[in-house]
Amino acid sequence: MTTIPSSMRAINDFDGARDHSQPLARLSEVRRRGEAFRERFLAEPQVAFYKSINLVRVPYPSWYAYTGVYAQSAYKFPFVHILNRLFVVQYRDFDNVLRTLLFSPSDLEGNRETPFFKRLADMLPGPRQVQQLLAPIFRDVEQALGEIGLRPEQIDYISYDHLHTQDVRRWIGSDREPGFFPNAKLLVHRQEWASTLALLPCQADWYCPGGIAGLPADKVITFDSSVQLGAGVALLHTPGHTEGNHSLVARVADGIRVTSENGVGADAYAPQNSRINAVRRYAKATGMEVILNGNTLEGSNDQYISMVLEKTVAGPSRNPEFPNCATSSECTPSWVTPGHQVSWLMGEAEFGKLATG
Repeated sequence: MTTIPSSMRAINDFDGARDHSQPLARLSEVRRRGEAFRERFLAEPQVAFYKSINLVRVPYPSWYAYTGVYAQSAYKFPFVHILNRLFVVQYRDFDNVLRTLLFSPSDLEGNRETPFFKRLADMLPGPRQVQQLLAPIFRDVEQALGEIGLRPEQIDYISYDHLHTQDVRRWIGSDREPGFFPNAKLLVHRQEWASTLALLPCQADWYCPGGIAGLPADKVITFDSSVQLGAGVALLHTPGHTEGNHSLVARVADGIRVTSENGVGADAYAPQNSRINAVRRYAKATGMEVILNGNTLEGSNDQYISMVLEKTVAGPSRNPEFPNCATSSECTPSWVTPGHQVSWLMGEAEFGKLATG
């Protein structure tokens, strides 16, 4: 395990912002600093390349996706659909070296070993063929990179907003065999790494058994607080969903895009503008300005503040009613849940030109 190299820079903009004893004071201070960070980051050069790619659509419990909204609702269908994406970012680091980052490269086979997804598969009706209709795979990570022309040896870093359901050994290797990406290192917040190590051997619902076991120490880079990887790209510490949760921030042609799984789409980040009646009514009745993705609530106050930070840094999307938050798993319409609406879809996106040489 190593600390950040000289080609990256620590971000100190939010140090101490959550120290106040009163949650509302913490929220106000984080929002204020988020506005200042946004202004500074808008002056950053755009990343060389940014692309989000559909991987897999899966049923997801409604009461997790929109925490609190359906607690006293007559909503009958227990699931919504979320679409998991891979994010490919190329940028210049502070040594002026072109780097390639994969954010949220889910190992679809490894994820199935998570106790939660095993139970979810048991809940879906019919044989495997029917389940594939309910949870279609568009492509895996290897196929996604092959489609755009990226070679495995070009990947410098992989990262996830948190390590729920992730088995990273396939990508960066273990003490038994090399990884698919021979030069890649894992970027992870120090607290997320410590929390995950503490669960080995892992029986927790949301962690892959042994998903990080045996990783070579020199393949893991941990960071404290937040870190800027290079021109126009940063990882901001956004605790709540897990203590070490962090969000991808990328300066692109349509402004700043912020990615995590703290929320599951536009309706979660601007619920008072939602066209989902239950979400909008809940937000207006409670005054909530975000709706948490609540499969784990390690710190719900922190997660709420983090989502406000994310939407503040992101600013408005092409639809000014919703922020430019491109969630790593986005709630999307599906024939399986015909009664469930989505107000605004970020969808797949591409900016810049990929370097494949």
